[in-house]
Amino acid sequence: MKHSAESTAASRDSLPKDPNSTSVLDDVPEFTRYRPGGVFLVISGPDRGEQVVLTDRPITLGSSPSCELVLSDRTVSRRHATAQLENNQVVVRDLGSTNGSFTYGARFKEIVVGFGTEITLGKTVLKFLPQEEALKPVESEDDRFGSLLGCDAKMRRLFGLLRDISPTDSTVLIQGETGTGKELVAEEIHRHSRRAAGPFVVFDCGAVPRELIESLLFGHVRGAFTGAIADRQGAFAEAHGGTIFLDEIGELALELQPSLLRALDKRAVRPVGGSAYKQVDVRVIAATNRDLREEVARKAFREDLFFRLAVIRVQLPALRERGRDIDLLTDSFVEQFSSGKTLALPSAERLRLHSYGWPGNVRELRNVVERACVLAKGDSLNLEELGDAVVHAAPPVFRSSLPFKEAKGQLVEHFEREYIVDLMKRHRMNLSAAAREAQIDRKHLRELLRKYGLDNRLDPADRSGE
Repeated sequence: MKHSAESTAASRDSLPKDPNSTSVLDDVPEFTRYRPGGVFLVISGPDRGEQVVLTDRPITLGSSPSCELVLSDRTVSRRHATAQLENNQVVVRDLGSTNGSFTYGARFKEIVVGFGTEITLGKTVLKFLPQEEALKPVESEDDRFGSLLGCDAKMRRLFGLLRDISPTDSTVLIQGETGTGKELVAEEIHRHSRRAAGPFVVFDCGAVPRELIESLLFGHVRGAFTGAIADRQGAFAEAHGGTIFLDEIGELALELQPSLLRALDKRAVRPVGGSAYKQVDVRVIAATNRDLREEVARKAFREDLFFRLAVIRVQLPALRERGRDIDLLTDSFVEQFSSGKTLALPSAERLRLHSYGWPGNVRELRNVVERACVLAKGDSLNLEELGDAVVHAAPPVFRSSLPFKEAKGQLVEHFEREYIVDLMKRHRMNLSAAAREAQIDRKHLRELLRKYGLDNRLDPADRSGE
């Protein structure tokens, strides 16, 4: 049976609109996972755009009408190749075709394909892609999961998901703005897993010099480079039996990504300067504040590496999207940093906390409350003690003593800045998407960003010093 991009019933949203692009969802949900199997999509040849879904039953690719994917390419044999799931792997076998089956120029009779793999049958090129589906976990009845706190529905859905996925060994990609708690989520996944007794190793891809990343990830042997005076284990080997957390994975240089991809595929590493691979038993969790889909689209991140990492994808909500949690988190931080003193936060001051946008998210709130507790002189906290960020969150006070034009200008500037910050944060610093929603020209939006010192490529939280 022949399937077209329009007629395939299996999750239209998870199939690519452009045959050469990553499989994406139009409205990306909070949590997603890959369905078993995947999609073979024709990306080049007479049948470009045609596809077939692989589930638990074998499929045949060829020019015969009896094939699951029927190709009109005259260089394709009637029954050219088969694909099927075997032990959670997708195996493609050539059926003795006239012109052979190839992957990246190499002829094969049987291969295991991963997401992003391209195979050539005759003059037709197919790409194997995942089918992504939204997860709708049951909301947890608790307002915490380990050290994570939240009574908002978004957080209770997160807790429900973490309860379900933690006992597995599935690779998880955690996405979210700076300060949303990505490392804490990774730690709790590890603590609630079967690997809890093993090591939890954090590797910050954005904090290590480029020339040292392979050595620190995979290890090195003595004499591999100047200064390598002894053999050294890398982060993967240190995490053996436990979990490796690849923080800021979006910062990993493009030329270093193939080495990481091989390690994920083989679950084995080869030390720098070494000649043999060493098997490692690790669970991989990665995190980023970048939109990796966009990074893939602009060729800054490998598509196949993204596929390996996003087996389960978790999007953490910003603090401004979970306003119900501000009081819960504030009280928890006050208790944590009060050093035994009884400190209270008046209701009027709580309202000011709720009026602030928290560009630095939970991390910023934690830092602000910690400073306030340290500086508190009495038994109550106030916003003067909570730091400049919160004090300046309220709109400027209207002063009739100022000339009308000047007073109006101050209010307009405050509105513009707060509007632009919220707009860019919601669109994850995507200038084009933000301009479309605001219905203003991209050039004008860029000028506003410059006016208020907001570079559209950066996170405002990074500029705030938090």
